[in-house]
Amino acid sequence: MGESSLSSSTLKNYAFPIILLVSIAIGSALGAFMGKDALIFKPLGDVFINLMFMIVVPLVFCTITNAVASMSSLKRLGKVLGTTIAIFIVTGVIAALIMLLAAVYFPPAKGIVIEGVAPQQFEPLNTAEQVVKAFTVEDFGDLLSRRHILPLIVFSMLLGVSLNALGERARTVVNLLSLLSDAMLNLVKIVMYYAPIGLGAYFATLIGDFGPQLLGSYARAMIIYHVITFAYFFIAFTLYAYISTDGQGIGTFWKNIITPAITALATGSSNATLPVNLEAAKNIGVPEDIRNMVLPLGATIHMEGSCLSGILKISFLFGLYGLKFAGLSTFATAIAIAALSGVVLSGIPGGGLVGEMLIVSLYGFPPEAFPVIATIGFLVDPAATMVNATGDTASAMLVARIIEGKGWFKKT
Repeated sequence: MGESSLSSSTLKNYAFPIILLVSIAIGSALGAFMGKDALIFKPLGDVFINLMFMIVVPLVFCTITNAVASMSSLKRLGKVLGTTIAIFIVTGVIAALIMLLAAVYFPPAKGIVIEGVAPQQFEPLNTAEQVVKAFTVEDFGDLLSRRHILPLIVFSMLLGVSLNALGERARTVVNLLSLLSDAMLNLVKIVMYYAPIGLGAYFATLIGDFGPQLLGSYARAMIIYHVITFAYFFIAFTLYAYISTDGQGIGTFWKNIITPAITALATGSSNATLPVNLEAAKNIGVPEDIRNMVLPLGATIHMEGSCLSGILKISFLFGLYGLKFAGLSTFATAIAIAALSGVVLSGIPGGGLVGEMLIVSLYGFPPEAFPVIATIGFLVDPAATMVNATGDTASAMLVARIIEGKGWFKKT
């Protein structure tokens, strides 16, 4: 009787993720079989992605403003924010180091010859201007676009601080924001009923359109990246869950993280995954103010998967142009660039391309190298996003462990 009850409970917990996986498998099979004809499914996939993006802006605004306004003190806000940034940097560097070891022992460009790479025209980068555009917008209306999530986060935090400073006078507004946050999460649940159709259609389109490229010249690099990335996904995040809950929350973490991970893998967008990620963190038991601060911020400036791909791109170009990828200074520079791309530039509009341009310019590669690594960036994007989104939840748990103390997981 007990075993039957346990099996029933397990099936109930994993039923929806299994449905998603089956739908993705069916979509992938259709894409492989139909090729370019599978693009007829694209509108079905676009509907799901558009629905998720539609939710992101109000969800980010409500959750962050509410989290900051509801904090017991602004001192706690500073502590949460400082701890979050530190964890983002440390986990990004760890990811870069792991891919660095893999690239040294298994060079991704070994035996690769890529022909017909067209020269790329570059525009000079204005770093100061990029930073300004990353954190601010010219008009309030621009905050309502998902392309300006980082400025929206800044605005929401400042508004939250202002409401917090008003104390009881702002209680009505804070309660309304809390209600709206719950309403948005319920909306996420409604949209997710369409996920099996949307994600299946999206994968059919992806495989049908780019399948041949995945099996072409980039195959070795893709194999190395995905082996390391999935190993990192299962091993590193299990370790982070163990550390953050003193070994008690590993099962809870994996039970709740599967749906966000699959959503991220299918959509290739941390922002599109944010709504279901917030729900997962809530179910894990991460305190509300911490999850509502860490996850939206992480969706824009914390990209462990991008740190992994940054090292892959650098080592790929070294091999492609016959250069030796070795030496302390080379490794240190590679890790710094990968961390910069994954933790800082990811928050800038077009930050992925900026990071790739940075790689080409700092190492002195010819302009033709840019489309090579831009292609790699696109091909690894789904798996990278899966790690990015899952890393945000794992980071939120680590922040909770540091801020709340040893017993935070027991409190939930």
